[in-house]
Amino acid sequence: MINGSCLCGKVRYQYKGEIEEIAMCHCSQCRKAQGGAFATNSPVDTDKLEFTGVEYIKEFQSNEFKVRAFCSNCGSPLYSARSDVPDKRRLRMGSIESPFSCENKYHIYADSKAQWHEITDEHPKFKEMP
Repeated sequence: MINGSCLCGKVRYQYKGEIEEIAMCHCSQCRKAQGGAFATNSPVDTDKLEFTGVEYIKEFQSNEFKVRAFCSNCGSPLYSARSDVPDKRRLRMGSIESPFSCENKYHIYADSKAQWHEITDEHPKFKEMP
């Protein structure tokens, strides 16, 4: 079981599954939403993800098919969800508190990376979602 929370702890979650892949997204929306060079997230099964403190979760419609969820108290990003993929959420990895391992890591929208950031690892790089 994987546990996590927002920065202030008002929103907590449990994921009753495994982290099977980690995507590092370099698109401009993710950079702005995370305030960093990229967002690190993992697709997880919606039906295995349970939240407490849901009254603090705020969803922002970032485009016609995607919402980005965050804690309305501290602003921590929690997940994103696409209307065309209702059985998955993209969990923000920085919110995880439990130890886990995952070797399946890759970069997406690598051609859109911040010009001040250099990708120095050997993980696969894709122009879009693989």
